[in-house]
Amino acid sequence: MKNSNDLLNILNLEQLTPTTFSGVSKTIGSPNVFGGQVLAQALNAAYKTVPKKRFVHSLHAYFLRAGDLHKNIFFEVENLRDGGSFSTRRVTAKQNDKVIFILAASFHKNEEGYDFQIPMKKNIPSPEVLMSWTEMLEKYGAVLPKALKSFLAIERPVEFKPTYVPNITERKDLPPNVDVWFKLKGEVPKTIDLPLKQQILTYISDYNILTAALNPHASKANFGNTQMASLDHSMWFYRDFDFSDWLLYSINSPNTFGARGFAQGNIFTRNGTLVASVAQEGLMRPKR
Repeated sequence: MKNSNDLLNILNLEQLTPTTFSGVSKTIGSPNVFGGQVLAQALNAAYKTVPKKRFVHSLHAYFLRAGDLHKNIFFEVENLRDGGSFSTRRVTAKQNDKVIFILAASFHKNEEGYDFQIPMKKNIPSPEVLMSWTEMLEKYGAVLPKALKSFLAIERPVEFKPTYVPNITERKDLPPNVDVWFKLKGEVPKTIDLPLKQQILTYISDYNILTAALNPHASKANFGNTQMASLDHSMWFYRDFDFSDWLLYSINSPNTFGARGFAQGNIFTRNGTLVASVAQEGLMRPKR
């Protein structure tokens, strides 16, 4: 995938029956299906069964089995409730008749209410002064470890610009924080609506988050010697936003223990509007 149109094509599922859908996969460098892809596709399936003018405000998911990149994923949607203000759906994703993923999502009609949010961090460098993953590969590709170079070389529909890039030759533990600007590649369709924005944001939310949990162990642990995988994923959506500009994913990890790491993050627009919050626990198993 090279741009936003490629991503939209992957997220939009084929409808087989009123409540069953089929989707295909694209690699992001892992031998298995990317968790963010399954999350976003499941949300796409749920949205196809929800009354108009109801928008997802929260989702909670579990990754049960690794997905096969070469086989279609089938999504089954169960209508749990359509109330006066909220709708709830459960989505089950299957391959080879085995459940690989489950998601519960709640949708809410627009209502007037109180308005408060935490502020974005101060003194965050603007994306214009930072290097992207693509630029890092071009500048340092000759000296990067093979696994990292291969990961950065994968074509993606999203550009990432971390606010801090550690020196990979220095083996030292780092603070449990990650701040990353991100932006869709290519021209974003002007007709894109809020449900599609939320699906794209869900896809992107699975990137970078577990890095914050790995940072405190960076003197001895890295993505090459640690088995890492998303175990569960939760997300809360607040305000509308525009994908034509950079957004900031501000992540922290309060805990790692027992071959698992927990991380949480907030997503802001450039002007500091809080768009969404994310929480994830992931497998962090040292390879022996």
